[in-house]
Amino acid sequence: MTESQRKHRLLVIVAFGLVYLFWGSTYLGIRIAVEDIPPGLMCGTRFLIAGTVMLAYCGLTGRRVRYSRVQLAHMAAVGTLLLMGGNLTLSYAERIVPSGFAALIVASIPLWFLVLDSLLLGHHRISVRGLAGLGLGIVGIGVLLYPKLMSMATMGAREFWWSVALLGGSFSWALGSVLAKRWKSAEVDPFSGIAWQVVFAGVANMTFALLFEDVWHVHWTRRGVGAILYLVVCGSWIGYTAYIWLLNHVPTSKVSTYAYVNPVVAVFLGWLVLDERVDAFIVAGTAVVIASVVLVSSAKVESKIEKIQELEGNAVASRT
Repeated sequence: MTESQRKHRLLVIVAFGLVYLFWGSTYLGIRIAVEDIPPGLMCGTRFLIAGTVMLAYCGLTGRRVRYSRVQLAHMAAVGTLLLMGGNLTLSYAERIVPSGFAALIVASIPLWFLVLDSLLLGHHRISVRGLAGLGLGIVGIGVLLYPKLMSMATMGAREFWWSVALLGGSFSWALGSVLAKRWKSAEVDPFSGIAWQVVFAGVANMTFALLFEDVWHVHWTRRGVGAILYLVVCGSWIGYTAYIWLLNHVPTSKVSTYAYVNPVVAVFLGWLVLDERVDAFIVAGTAVVIASVVLVSSAKVESKIEKIQELEGNAVASRT
């Protein structure tokens, strides 16, 4: 392994750690923020602040911030799919659906990744070992949240429809992630591209808030504002930047492992901050989830182009 490869591997490990830790903590941050602040207003405020500061930083440091209409349209689509379709849906759902159940549904993202990656990109094929890891991850999440699911006597109509909405939000997030990879361009500065995505998401969420929420009678509590600031710094600036960087350097099937790890982080932060119970199911589920991440992260992701070239080479060799 060359020095360049070692540095790249270290960056990948650090980026995964940032996404795993900080995005796992955003479940808690979102739950606290939406206690007093409407979800659309919360998301709009969060992303407008984060995106505007990021874009200003890019301009002040000489990074490219002006792009063509097509490039801006791509950024708008990706940002809206990820941070409105995915994040706004989750923020609303956490007002109705139990957070554990919401995390379980969000864990369906890797499955969407596999389907969309194959349909829209089509140049990667994950190994059987990787598929086994994805399946094991779902089992781990099920074990982790089994007591919460069993404690639900009945699921009301609102809970049911918000659970369905979370599936749609997970699909939106996966679609935005795959499109971000498909539309990747060497002409776009990675950091300013992320900044534009966040700005567009902030505009979309704020527009939704102004149209459908009572934004004029909101009580901005210190607790809610603190949660938003945490989401801006740790969720948007650190976590989202690391996530988009990973999408451009690692196959989406591996990036999607965050959907398994984040609920584990969320459960343990709930125990640490809110004194929630950690039982044998949580310990066992955590072990299974970690095992699944190891399987997926170490699985060989085969390039279909390389496979075709290999088959063609074998065919030529067989004729000589």
